[in-house]
Order: sequence, then structure tokens, then C-alpha cells
Amino acid sequence: MKVKIHRLFEYLLETTNAAPEAIVGFSLSGSPVLADYLNDLDPNLSLDWNNRDFRGLPELRDHVLAQAGLSAMCTPSDVLITAGAAEANYLAIMQLVQPGDEIVIETPGWPQAEVLAKAIGAHVVKVERQEADAWRLPLDRVAASVSAQTRMIFISNPNNPTGDLLNADDIAELVRIADSVGAWLLIDEVYAGLEWDGPRSASVAGMYARGITTGSVSKALGLQGLRTGWLICPDAQMVMDAVILRENASEIMNILGEVIAEVALRPDRYGPAMDKARREGAANLVQMDRWVADQEGLSWVSPRAGLIGLARLPDGIDSDEFAKVLLADPYRTFLLPGSAYDQPGHIRLGVGGGASVNLAKGLDRVSQALADWGQS
Repeated sequence: MKVKIHRLFEYLLETTNAAPEAIVGFSLSGSPVLADYLNDLDPNLSLDWNNRDFRGLPELRDHVLAQAGLSAMCTPSDVLITAGAAEANYLAIMQLVQPGDEIVIETPGWPQAEVLAKAIGAHVVKVERQEADAWRLPLDRVAASVSAQTRMIFISNPNNPTGDLLNADDIAELVRIADSVGAWLLIDEVYAGLEWDGPRSASVAGMYARGITTGSVSKALGLQGLRTGWLICPDAQMVMDAVILRENASEIMNILGEVIAEVALRPDRYGPAMDKARREGAANLVQMDRWVADQEGLSWVSPRAGLIGLARLPDGIDSDEFAKVLLADPYRTFLLPGSAYDQPGHIRLGVGGGASVNLAKGLDRVSQALADWGQS
């Protein structure tokens, strides 16, 4: 098995040293600083592992269930703390999907499942979200795509990268579809809690015996550097299989990541932090909607949730070429080309990052680059 690089990661590697002056399309909320947590940290904390549970700090797992609305439906033993949602997805896919199995995924969507499935030797079945249909997930096509060989359905909700949002009825239908063929249903919830159009959706781990919910503190709370996420599943063997695989990879959690994440998810901190993230994100989204409307030839489906969306470039502009030109002088602005999500002719726009990303400056420079492109 060899995992091959995906275009999204490839582009990030190519541009790591670019030092942009502005970022348009930042995918997480403004990040706190360590000083925000120092008063809650014990200076005598051992830098060994937590010495309490291989699945993660018990109080952190309690908070994970609470923020997902699962305290009454799942127990802490259903939760495994992981190195971000990426590791949670990795552990589930690698332990459940075998060569020759089918995995149903959405496109555009988070590319990790496709990369891993191809490395395993599984067959990838794609269900396409259509821009003309506001990027909604076509549940009828999901139903038509499953078979007796389907081992897993992998979805992100809110969708990464379009910001579409599935409601409770939609997820119940996905459960019905998965159950009809005995498949696992994994829903990545890294943007949950940042809904602009409707309430937070129910988490599938509380709805289905083979439901897997993954998430992290990375996006909504801006704590990506902690590398702390989770997997929630009511199937005890599935969680244990994930523990076993992690033992042979990262082995144990980052104790500082666990401890700071536990502080961040305490109710008295989590509520205000999410309120701030929603308030700032909503304000930036209003700004972004107005800006897109003012750009000739540019259009987008405004995200219903999360911090990112895909915008269609004017005809004739290649997204990779445009992103590279924008990153160079005189624009010095970073954005992700749509090719990262198999959507050529699009760019990723985002409303996260706080003041440090210089969003207004970045939008001005994208406007200038679009105008200059038309004159070249």
C-alpha cells in the first residue's frame, strides 16, 4: 500500500514558503494564543502521556459528547481522542475498508477518504454535488450508488469545501441507505457549530449502530496546532480496532493537546468561543457575499455553514494559474485553486482567520488580479 499525494496537499507544499501578505479562503477561525490558557494549566503537569486512559482524558471525552449533543446517547467509552479529525478518519477507514470493498464518497468533498481508499485497493464510488443545485447532496444518487459491496459511506457535514448543510432528516435518510446494505456511515463534523442557515445537525453516532462521527478543535475553535480531534462510535469493537491501529502509529495522544483541548471545551469557555467564532464568521460572510456580487464574472453559492465555499471564476481563467499569479508580486495573496477539490475553474474563498489574514486587503488584491487578467 502506498498513499499518493492529493492535489490539495501538493499545492500547500508548493506554497509553504510563499509568505503571502493576505489570505483569502482561510479555513479556520482566528487562533487563540497560549497565554489564553496558562491560568488553567498546571506547571507541574507531567509531559508523559495522561496516565489515565489510552482513549483520552475522561473529562475531555465527556466534553466531546456534550458539544456533539450525544451525552444522553453515547458514553465516554464510545469516544477516542485522536490527532485531529484526520487521524480519526484514517483510523476508521484503514480498519474498516479492505481491498475490493466499495466506499461511497461525495465530490466535491474532503479528499482524504478517496486517497486512502485507493491506497487500500478499494473501489471508490463518487456521488457528485452539483453547483446548479446549490451543491446539495443528491440523496437519491447516494441510494443508487450503494451495493452489497459497499463497506462505507463517507460524508462531511457541513460539507468541506462548499458549506452545504445536511439536516436531521437528510442524515436519517443516509442512515437508512447505509443500513440497507450494512455499511458504515462516517460523517466528518469539523465545521459543526458554524451554521449560518439552520441549526446544528444531529450527529450520526447517536443515530446508527454503525455510525461514526469525527471532529476536532481545529476549525471552529481555531486550535489546529493542538492536533486534537475525536472519533465517536457506539460499536465497541470498531473503537477498539481504532485504538489498536493508533497504538501502531501515533501510539498515544499529545498530553498538552489533550489538556488544552479539555480546557477549551469546558462549557464556560466553549460557549463564548463558539459565539465569537460565529459572530466573526457571519460578519465576514456578509462582506464576502457583497464582494462576490461586485466582481464581474465571479459567482458563488454562499455557504450555509462552515468557513469556506467555492467560487466560480470568470470563463477562461484557469484556477491553478490564477492562484499562482495571485501569490506572486504584486498581489502576494494566497488562495486555494479549485483543482484541490477536482473543481477546475473555481477558487476556494473563506471567512475565517480573524484579523491576521488581512481579508479586506486580500479581496482588494483578488479584484485587481481579476481586472488585470482581463487586460493581459
